[in-house]
Amino acid sequence: MNQFIAIILVSALTLFSWGNLAQAAGNSGVELKLVAEKEIETINSLGKKETKRTEPALVAPGEEIIYTLSYSNTGKETAKDLFITNPLPQHMAYKANSATGENTAIVYSLDGGKTFDKPENLKVRTSDGKERVAMAANYSHIRWIIRKPLPPGAKGDVSFRALLQ
Repeated sequence: MNQFIAIILVSALTLFSWGNLAQAAGNSGVELKLVAEKEIETINSLGKKETKRTEPALVAPGEEIIYTLSYSNTGKETAKDLFITNPLPQHMAYKANSATGENTAIVYSLDGGKTFDKPENLKVRTSDGKERVAMAANYSHIRWIIRKPLPPGAKGDVSFRALLQ
């Protein structure tokens, strides 16, 4: 039992503060919905393997969770200069190159969401004082910059994957 740490992820998501996820001046009509899922393999009625996503109840260290943020403009005006900032959940490590989002630029933070940049520009100091490019596990936040204005009624999704530490 020591090697298997069970976490009730759904409860953790409810308790986790997802404040300040969508930010843009004057874009109060943009709504967000977060979904956390785990992929499982099943055998269908034809005996073939299928991968399905399901709401996780228990997650073991090293298991992967897929976080999807759906956004929609429920307001009456076009949302401009929209970006979505998501902190990495506690005890989760970002899986390299897993963030996606159509018509977005994706940047990362190492300092709790104060500054953001492309992965190749993010640097950390090693114990011997040398500087190296940060690893995905060093990221604290992900930001998706929506490249196009979001008209009323428009919607989209962004996502990333993370591993339980």
